[in-house]
Amino acid sequence: MIKMMNHMDCSLSTRQLFLYFGIMSLLVYLVNPGFLLDIPTSYMLKNILHASAAQISLFRLVTGIPFYLAFAFGMVRDLWNPLGQRDPGYFRIFVPLMLCVLAFMAFSPTTYSRLLGGMLTTTIAFSFVLAAFQGLTALVAQEALMTGRLSALSNFCQFLPIGAAYFASGFMSENLSPRQVFLVVLSLAAILSIFGFWKPEVIFREAYANPRAQGTTFFGDVRRLLRHKAIYPVILINILWNFTPGTFTPMQFFLTNQLHARDAIYANFQGLLNLFFLPPALVYGLLCQRVAARKLLLWSVMIGVPQFVPMAFIHTGNQALWAAVLMGLLGGLANVACIDIGMRACPPGLQGTMMMIIAATFYISSRGGDVFGSWMYGLSPEYGFLYCVIAVTATYALILLVIPFIPKQITATADGEASPEEEASVLRETSG
Repeated sequence: MIKMMNHMDCSLSTRQLFLYFGIMSLLVYLVNPGFLLDIPTSYMLKNILHASAAQISLFRLVTGIPFYLAFAFGMVRDLWNPLGQRDPGYFRIFVPLMLCVLAFMAFSPTTYSRLLGGMLTTTIAFSFVLAAFQGLTALVAQEALMTGRLSALSNFCQFLPIGAAYFASGFMSENLSPRQVFLVVLSLAAILSIFGFWKPEVIFREAYANPRAQGTTFFGDVRRLLRHKAIYPVILINILWNFTPGTFTPMQFFLTNQLHARDAIYANFQGLLNLFFLPPALVYGLLCQRVAARKLLLWSVMIGVPQFVPMAFIHTGNQALWAAVLMGLLGGLANVACIDIGMRACPPGLQGTMMMIIAATFYISSRGGDVFGSWMYGLSPEYGFLYCVIAVTATYALILLVIPFIPKQITATADGEASPEEEASVLRETSG
């Protein structure tokens, strides 16, 4: 009877964790200005302000700076305890700041400088919220031995709004005024305020008292981070997985110029690709409880290596949409696995820093891959895109060479299984 009651309590706690982090993940990624506002603001610049391609490119570069420096926001999260509330304190301070800036952009004339300053400030405020979300998720995932399941949940709630945003942003650009666009985003962001005050006991009762939550000083934490051997192969794996020359600009030119597909095909391609990452995320959430993380990472990457190959065989825009479906199904497991090992590799008290470093690898590596892919695409009018396909596949294959360098103790167990060796390592690090 006691065993049954403990099982019921555990199931209830797990459901509460999933509910809390599921809603938080969905809302955080939904209002990410790098996704939802990217296309609408680019069209405001192009159609209303008649900005040049160079000005729009510079706008995106400048407003993306907080994402490139994401580790700094993570370090602040790990060291600063705002209002004495830890992570909820970030929601209490920076969500209202986002709302104020969005309201300013909604009710002031649309100019290049106002859009640039407003989007940059919004992105800075959002980055603090993202750091709190990422740090808290990784901390609880480590403590509850749920890195795989919370990674799957986070990925599902990330790619669902991203996929929807590609469809919605096009609609917003064509049908809503700048004021209406910013008010829609403001309304969605306002819901995030609840996480400044909603503090389920199952999550916050002992979260910050656990040894995994303990940090030291700024310089002490920097030293611990640099000495934590697990972070280096994990960061490199995330860099390689997100370095996809050909996915963005070359893909857009290939579809419209060589295949003569409609402009909407590219947005629909990206939307379908992200939406079909979702089924593998659910599968990973089940497998991670039965298969050790190391083996699951290896399987996921092996399945994901040929993800981009279908694009070498398409000849029409509609075929590209079918390819997007297959690519999403092939790559979805590795998306989750990369975040799973990222959570497992977080040093004690530095969950925010590590997870924001991984977040930065997405923006830096994907933008760098786009620049490299655009150069490669320009090498040959006929075979440039094929070069991109080969480059992506070869980059993914390199991950298989990095996996053996991940310390075995952080990937030896499945979700829900304790690792005595890893627990002893945490105690040594926090006590020393």
